[in-house]
Amino acid sequence: NVNVAAYCLMTNHYHVLLQTPEGNISRCMRHLNSIYTQRYNRRHGFDGQLFRGRYKSILVCNDSHLLQLVRYIHKNPVKSGIVKNSQDYEWSSYKGYLSYAKKWDWLYKNYILSMITPKKRGRLKPFVEFMQKDDSEEVTRLFSLKKLPSFFGPESFITGIKEKYYFKKKNNEVPESKSLAPTSDIIISAVCEHYEVAFNELLKTRRGIFNEPRNIAVYLLRHIRGENLNNISTLLNIKTYSTVSSIIRKVSDLKKCNRRIRKEIESIQDSINTGQRQT
Repeated sequence: NVNVAAYCLMTNHYHVLLQTPEGNISRCMRHLNSIYTQRYNRRHGFDGQLFRGRYKSILVCNDSHLLQLVRYIHKNPVKSGIVKNSQDYEWSSYKGYLSYAKKWDWLYKNYILSMITPKKRGRLKPFVEFMQKDDSEEVTRLFSLKKLPSFFGPESFITGIKEKYYFKKKNNEVPESKSLAPTSDIIISAVCEHYEVAFNELLKTRRGIFNEPRNIAVYLLRHIRGENLNNISTLLNIKTYSTVSSIIRKVSDLKKCNRRIRKEIESIQDSINTGQRQT
């Protein structure tokens, strides 16, 4: 139950604009990347992981900011010098916006087109005219940042999201509670970037071997976000919540006596806090 409003596959990355009514973006992206990797490797005779690290997600306001991203995504091949016109690129959803063929019925384009003009007839001309305009300064600035923010929209939208979801909550089970807690995706992404590992590396368990990236991710999910033990075990493929609890205690003890581990944790936390401030 995911609506795809736009996508563009480039030579070393891809963009996809999704609406997730069930809030299941993590499951969706794991499925998408896994299936794509399997088919790519099978087709080209490769083996192993294809994507490095986790995806970066940005929550977008469904106003003009949404339209800006539709244009930015479809113009990627033009700005990269691959083609002169967006309609000449095979690996994006742009042709789907220009087509009435049933094979494009799955594309969530009617809502986007209605934002440009409420008229059902004659939508393509104003859409093409919109696409031919330059990107706004706002979207250009967004993608020029070294660390992308978590939100894209007006200040009122960002404030509203934070007030609704990042509230301060006291819980006897949670050692540290924070307001404006980053999402689990943000925390895991920061861990993967810090250790330069793919998400799959966090899921590996070897008896008697300390999986440092995974265990640090467990610790931070609990201490920064206040994630419950069952959710952490599901997210990182750990068999039981008691194992999660044991990992948290072990990392807590290491943090007290191991200067390197303490520095690693502090560095990741600084990275997460920097990303939050940019929002």
